[in-house]
Amino acid sequence: VLPPLQYSIVKALVEANQPIDADSLAGKLGKRAEDIMRDLEELRSRGLVNLEHRPVNKVSLTSLGEAYLKNGLPEERLLSHLRSIGGRAKVGELARLTGLSDEEFAAALGRLRRLNAISLTGDSVTLTGVEEGLRAYVNELKGLLAGIRGEVEYPGELPSIVEEARRRGLVKVRQVRRVLASPTQGLMELYRSGELSSARVITSLTSADLASGAWRGGVFKEFDLTVEVPLRPIRRRHPFTQFLDHVRDELVAMGFEEVKDNHVDAALWNFDVLLVPQYHPARRETDVFYVENRLKPSEAPGDVMGRASGEHRAVWGYGWSGEEALRILLRTHTTLVTIRQIYLRGRGEYRLFSLDRVYRPDTPDPTHFMEFHQLEGIIVGRGVTFRNLLGFFTELAKRLGLGRVYFKPAYFPFTEPSVEGYVKHPRLGQLEVFPGGMFRPEVLRVVGLDRDYKVAAWGVGIDRLAMVVLGVDDIRTLYTNNVREVESMRGVAWVV
Repeated sequence: VLPPLQYSIVKALVEANQPIDADSLAGKLGKRAEDIMRDLEELRSRGLVNLEHRPVNKVSLTSLGEAYLKNGLPEERLLSHLRSIGGRAKVGELARLTGLSDEEFAAALGRLRRLNAISLTGDSVTLTGVEEGLRAYVNELKGLLAGIRGEVEYPGELPSIVEEARRRGLVKVRQVRRVLASPTQGLMELYRSGELSSARVITSLTSADLASGAWRGGVFKEFDLTVEVPLRPIRRRHPFTQFLDHVRDELVAMGFEEVKDNHVDAALWNFDVLLVPQYHPARRETDVFYVENRLKPSEAPGDVMGRASGEHRAVWGYGWSGEEALRILLRTHTTLVTIRQIYLRGRGEYRLFSLDRVYRPDTPDPTHFMEFHQLEGIIVGRGVTFRNLLGFFTELAKRLGLGRVYFKPAYFPFTEPSVEGYVKHPRLGQLEVFPGGMFRPEVLRVVGLDRDYKVAAWGVGIDRLAMVVLGVDDIRTLYTNNVREVESMRGVAWVV
């Protein structure tokens, strides 16, 4: 016997005989989705309904995206003006001609250069005549923007072009969870045999029921008094905290020293010292939490500022801004901790690591979060090579029980050669957890390290490693205080 609403739910599911999302199901019954969720959960607990929680990303245009769709992307406008004046111009002249903001112009210039549509020589910009890559990029991006009316849904991971639009601030993404309900085989058999019926189920008898006699037409819900009271679990430390402490112990055993530093710092240490150009998309406000007040950086040595300016102008060929380098932000990685240590310690043979929280305005999903941990470190010495770095990754994976590491070449602005290491998650597939490389000589010159010293630098996606070790499918679960979710995590056998 089922209550009337639950009977209506199972009838609709049996007739559909396929998964239906809770919103559509509620609409068929003339209800709101929240009105039927409790009944769906009860039907699931009785083995009559299967429920699947599926994340869906809803994407919509921002005001900036609408403006670019109407007026053209900054790189299109810059290229058009450059063509109109013969294909060659001074950077300052071109900036005035385009009418773009400083940030838009710098980003457009960098993007055109990356796509080989222009070349930069000193302060001059020249068309290369190679526009295939740019045309493909612009068509794909504008096609995406033109196709968004209101909100567009993307199940699962977002396509790379949507991520690109989000990074540029052209779209906003919000994640919702769709609940899909479907009938179990047991429900199908009960319904077809006519064993299901509908009646009011009485869970508590009120004086009004007794006075009106309404109780006579209902069915009293049975109570099982033999069910044991659940035991309270023994208190223990959070498995994620245990995992982080174990990683620290393993690194110390491998000869590393832990160092810590500020969570709020200057862009100089977060980006400029590492040769990330000031027009790079990773520095946009859609990818960084900038601090909007009059804080001043606690440490911005003049020698570092001077060398950073020289290297940026020599390597990237643009007008480096000291004011931009002194913007205050929440650090996006912990490399700024170890690179500052090189500046402070200078010559020598040492191994350092930093394991701490970092911050990025990412859209939360199973593998991304706005606040997460990073583990980064350096190996400094005269004889350090790229092979030492690969050996370190392999040894750390072995100590943590991660299995085989798969390597592939990579690109980072501040290391060369560079590598990405992957380990396999049983449900999410290959996860990138071991990016690293050899610091470029230009980076080491900025922090004043002698040229006969080499530095292997690495950054580990420690939260993703924890997902593999603890058997977690969603990075957000690592930060939960829900006791049931914590208890469901795989035990950390090697933690005392």
